[in-house]
Amino acid sequence: MTFFEHQSLARRNTRVMVLLFALAVIAVVLAVDLVLGVVYASSYGGPAPASLYLAGAAATAALILLVSLFNVARLAEGGVAVARMVGARRVPPGTADALERRLRNVVEEMAIASGVRVPEVYVMDGERGINAFAAGWDVSGAVVAVTRGTLEALTRDELQGVVAHEFSHILNGDMRLNIRMIGVLAGIVFLASIGEFVMRSVRGSRDAKGFFLAGVALFVIGYVGLFFSRLIKSAVSRQREFLADASSVQFTRNPDGIAGALDQIRSSAAGTLIANRYAEELSHMFFGAAVKVRLGGLFDTHPPLEERIRRVHPRFERSAYRAKRETAVQSVAQRQDRRASDAVATWGRTPAQSAALVGTLDAGKVDFAARLLGALPDPLQESIRNADGAGAVMTALVLAEPEEAMQRQLEALNPALAARARAIAPLVRRLGAAFHLSLIDLALPAVKSAPEAARKDLLAALEAVINADRRVSLHEFVVLTLVRAQLAPKARPARAKKISDLKAEAATLLALVAHAGTRADAALQAGIQAGAATMQIPESLAASAALTLESANAALEALRSLAPMQKELLVKGLFAAVTVDGTIRVAEAELMRLVGAVLDCPLPPLFDSPFVEPL
Repeated sequence: MTFFEHQSLARRNTRVMVLLFALAVIAVVLAVDLVLGVVYASSYGGPAPASLYLAGAAATAALILLVSLFNVARLAEGGVAVARMVGARRVPPGTADALERRLRNVVEEMAIASGVRVPEVYVMDGERGINAFAAGWDVSGAVVAVTRGTLEALTRDELQGVVAHEFSHILNGDMRLNIRMIGVLAGIVFLASIGEFVMRSVRGSRDAKGFFLAGVALFVIGYVGLFFSRLIKSAVSRQREFLADASSVQFTRNPDGIAGALDQIRSSAAGTLIANRYAEELSHMFFGAAVKVRLGGLFDTHPPLEERIRRVHPRFERSAYRAKRETAVQSVAQRQDRRASDAVATWGRTPAQSAALVGTLDAGKVDFAARLLGALPDPLQESIRNADGAGAVMTALVLAEPEEAMQRQLEALNPALAARARAIAPLVRRLGAAFHLSLIDLALPAVKSAPEAARKDLLAALEAVINADRRVSLHEFVVLTLVRAQLAPKARPARAKKISDLKAEAATLLALVAHAGTRADAALQAGIQAGAATMQIPESLAASAALTLESANAALEALRSLAPMQKELLVKGLFAAVTVDGTIRVAEAELMRLVGAVLDCPLPPLFDSPFVEPL
């Protein structure tokens, strides 16, 4: 079957799936009428009048329509609104970042070649998976967004294949359908919310048995409707992904591009998963599967990678392709400027020597501390010496760089803290990333001296700021976890444990530190192997660990119960992972020091220079 025949088949199947989606909504309306009939019969002992069924059907359909329209209206700005939902950052035309410049070039080339207006380009900075989406109500208002992992992991040809795939969604009218599907799903699940509200409202009332049963029925119907709607949404998405893959080859005349991108996903430890809270709601819009699914792939929004590769490139030979593949890192590493958080230092210690740094103090680090303190501006030093100022400094550490994003974060705070954090933010931003943990350490004494209520308010404020942009970056995780561990310590478990008792937790932490650096897949895999071998845990556990804020926090908390010598083994394994290539990055050093702080294994600064930007 030719690619054009694939397109024709996908279009026919999509029309069938859209029809089934509409039938599912009708089925929910009929189910509500059935519940009304049963409730009426149990209350009045006879069949319900036709008017009741008509009223029920009309009310249900109207409710679904109104809620759907409301959610569609919420996305009135189209692609920009969707990009904002996932915390994506607009890439300006004059960007100096080499990876972002390459992305804009590819998008501009594709737009010119297809006759489409150049879409706005966005990057999801906090997402390490390889993924992308196109969104908008029409061709002129489209945006194309990719994850940072996509920029870093793919070659130019592979990136072009992914962008061409997204242009297919723009040209084939998929974007409008995708946004409408979000609205319809919201309308159906709203019935479940009403049912839950009814059950809560009548609980404890003597004469409300009928209403309570109606609430239960609405609750169940809402989720049954959602089940079938998601099933149909997944089928719609799967067929359209085949169409977009085929169109990518048609646009680029290079099946290696899209097939290579899909193969890179198959080889990547990060996969295509999206950490953003709206990943499930927008799962059908992404290039690859944004969330993990169960039920044997019943809810898969995307076809299996092997099937997608086979369709676009039946003669694709993985070994031959990867042998000649130019990695994204190799093609741009010489041209891009390193951000402070990506700074790298040579690391000449073994894992055992690295772990031996825990609890040490030497003259070199004292000099480092003196230089660091001397580099702090006077207003910043004054702020960290009182509780209000110290809290503002901690808050400023997690404020986003773009003014618009920072403003949304500040709106989540009380006015006084927001004003202090805004005022101190420029001073904090002028410091290198290696300053941040030391700055928290300097601010903690003043914060700890505040009343308990004030400490709780600060933790709540940090969580509100971090969650305001719908994503949690590694740096934000480090700041929040360290402050939470210091201000809200938990009781230590009575029985000391071994790593063998906490293999899953150790694997989660190993996976977290291994992914903290911006390394190619081969180095990432080598890091996981080295760490797992040192800890004597199965490598497969770390390779398949689900990395979320909750899982990382749970792992850290559980590992606090390790016996001292077992903690040493854990730290050795983590160092083995992050220094496998003989280097260490600021993000990795920051994370290692966080682990040490939470596990009561204090690590001194790991760099000889704080990477200070000009003051």
